Amino acid sequence: MTAKQRLAIARILALMVAIGISLFIYSIRDQAKELVQYGYIGIFLISILANGTILFPVPGILFVFALGAVFNPLWVAVAAGLGAAVGELTGYLAGFSGQAVVENVALYDRILQWLDTHTYLSSLGLSILAAVPNPFFDVVGIAAGTLKIPVMRFLVFVAIGQIIKMFLFAYLGSIGAPFLDNLIS
Repeated sequence: MTAKQRLAIARILALMVAIGISLFIYSIRDQAKELVQYGYIGIFLISILANGTILFPVPGILFVFALGAVFNPLWVAVAAGLGAAVGELTGYLAGFSGQAVVENVALYDRILQWLDTHTYLSSLGLSILAAVPNPFFDVVGIAAGTLKIPVMRFLVFVAIGQIIKMFLFAYLGSIGAPFLDNLIS
């Protein structure tokens, strides 16, 4: 078997794993709430599940907002941000598999071109894009996988951005919960 054939098989397997993980996570999304009883580890796992889907939105930020009112917002942000970075690996794997999920999508092409052209900024760009709440970050992960950005660099810079974003929502949850309690009672 040639190196090219092995790479093709690895790409197909990576895409199948990414799609399988996405479908599994989507199918158990209602049971994810039960993980909260495990504290910060539960938050980490919920965040992996919420961010581990490709192009199937799961409202993980809503959990972070709510849990920011129950737990320390800083540690909620760290647990959720690290979990989100790990969850984003499914998009990265899909990109490694040969961008089959988003071929010929204009947004993907622009992100891919930007990351490829600005390699010196790509790490900072990953953090910025991860910090901005948007449903299209999977496309960024796919582009990063396609460009073969080293996986550890991807994880570190996505985690930085995700922690920043999660802190914002956890903090808003911590200050908003008393206000909402007063409205309801």
